[in-house]
Amino acid sequence: MAEKLTYEQAREELAAVVRKLESGGAPLADSIALWERGEELAKLCQEYLDGAKAQVAKARAAEQDRADD
Repeated sequence: MAEKLTYEQAREELAAVVRKLESGGAPLADSIALWERGEELAKLCQEYLDGAKAQVAKARAAEQDRADD
């Protein structure tokens, strides 16, 4: 099993995929493979962002609980 990319690694690879797709020079089969990889990377980035958002919400709730006491 491959090691999971960090958020930063996934974001950088996604940016590279986008640049390749925007250049328009890849054959259709390659473009489809790039698109699929981009979708995987975007999903991974979103998972990281959702996790970070949940951590911030939890920290804010804990801070609010302490302030209410």
